[in-house]
Amino acid sequence: MPFHLRGQLLLRTGRRHYAKNISPKTRSSLPTIAKNPPYPKKHIQASSIELFVLIAGCVGWGAIAGLSLHSYLSEDDGGHFGSASLSSVDLGWNTKPKPDMKKAMSLLRNLFPEEGKVITDLKSLKSYSETKFLAYIGSQDAQPHKVIVFPTTTEDVVKIVKVANNCNVPIVPRGSGTGLEGHSSNITDDNICVDLSHMNTILQINENDSDLVCQAGATWDDINHTLQDSGIKLFFLLDPAPGATIGGMMATSCSGTNAVRYGTARAEWFLSATVVLPSGEVIKTRRRAHKSSAGFDLTQLFIGSEGTLGIITEVAIRLAPLLPSTVAIAHFPNVENACSAVDALLKSQYGVHIQCVELADSIFMEALNHSLTSSGTATSYPVSDSLFIKLQGDKDTLRDVSRVTKQILERHGSMKIRFANGNEEARTMWDHRKGALLGILGYIKDSEVWSTDVCVPVSNLPKLVRQVQEDAATMNVICPIVGHVGDGNFHAALIYRSKSEFKKVQELSKRIVERALTLDGTCTGEHGVGVGKRHYLAKELGDETVEVMRTIKRTIDPKDLMNPGKLYPPV
Repeated sequence: MPFHLRGQLLLRTGRRHYAKNISPKTRSSLPTIAKNPPYPKKHIQASSIELFVLIAGCVGWGAIAGLSLHSYLSEDDGGHFGSASLSSVDLGWNTKPKPDMKKAMSLLRNLFPEEGKVITDLKSLKSYSETKFLAYIGSQDAQPHKVIVFPTTTEDVVKIVKVANNCNVPIVPRGSGTGLEGHSSNITDDNICVDLSHMNTILQINENDSDLVCQAGATWDDINHTLQDSGIKLFFLLDPAPGATIGGMMATSCSGTNAVRYGTARAEWFLSATVVLPSGEVIKTRRRAHKSSAGFDLTQLFIGSEGTLGIITEVAIRLAPLLPSTVAIAHFPNVENACSAVDALLKSQYGVHIQCVELADSIFMEALNHSLTSSGTATSYPVSDSLFIKLQGDKDTLRDVSRVTKQILERHGSMKIRFANGNEEARTMWDHRKGALLGILGYIKDSEVWSTDVCVPVSNLPKLVRQVQEDAATMNVICPIVGHVGDGNFHAALIYRSKSEFKKVQELSKRIVERALTLDGTCTGEHGVGVGKRHYLAKELGDETVEVMRTIKRTIDPKDLMNPGKLYPPV
């Protein structure tokens, strides 16, 4: 029987018919509801789930067989929800059910009567729809959210999603607002912003297993501080913007400065996730084992999904040993020399001890000096293309690695090399790189910043950086560049002060992406797609690949409730 007819039959006859007729093979493919979840089972009743999905796009294997999903909402949550029929939903999204925002807000207030749980004042609604610092493609079109809800448990998120489903109101998940491509912005008339920042509890620390389980609103830096304060010599190595939440990091497939040594979000640092689907049902993508070949890797499906397939509420993450480290800064006459030095370093016998290696161009170094002077710091650096390098290992290893590193840097034209004298100076030097954004924001008075990132094969990075530097000079745009040179990823901060400069910045941003794609790269190495980069996706991946992504989205979220207008290119 065709899938759409079978789905309609299931909706008419209910769970009993489904349970009686489902084949063992199909039964084995059903998603797992977390055992002994920290919320009452009465909130996750499902009238029927038929899952015939081969979502192999998330692991690179292939094709989609199809999925039909239906859930009903119980009355246990404090209001009459009724049944959410999906049979009339156009999977092409040409027509959508009309949202009932008034009803949704009334239900949310009844469900969450505590002060501060549901926010509707205009100032907060507007600020929560904006990226904290920067402009991006489409940022000028961001609208205030209609309501913000602060859940503290997975059960709370289930309630919110059920309200949204019943009232046909879109949902925008939000972590801490550090995303740079408008992931938590509102681009629809009506929506519910689900702010997960209050879900910040570390639930388990499994020191013997080198992992922990936390709620999605916990931040990576708070996790590392907790581990340090507990005397545990482990750390979570993905390190994007300070204050980024684990759920947001997973949803945007983040990485950071440690990627050259440890890899990115897709390198199984996220072991499993608890996710509330658009239907209100809850799944756990896998167990806490560090290795599994049991079926499709649904954890990978939600990495990079940007809140468009469900809301991540809990995550199990893998930890790495915290090793002693030191920092060096080397200055070069040009980007080409700096990049060739990095290539030699990583391919040397001590390459495995290079924890981070960061490129900072001469304009960034000038902005950094300005920031240091403004803060009353006496430190200053040569204004030239530079490398920030973090080395790791025990005392004897660091001595040998530092010696070889110095030799390689000098061989490739470094004009000046400075090694940290002790742990405190190493932290200070590294903070000068990690605080790059704040330094750039204060560089030009009364200016704003448009930030973008791209990634290319490492061998193409020097060419791309040089092209961008020349484009910026030709267009008279101030454009500091910092990047994770070891894996071909760099960030450009395009500074503007007027509408005319804003137009030039827009054009330069577009040119940066187009140049990266020409060099077999990607429109984003770690920021994610969001609103700003979705128009480039088809050019990068091809129409057929993008259509597979759309099919997954339409299948799991047929009402297009989860973060609409993000990630997927418009049809």
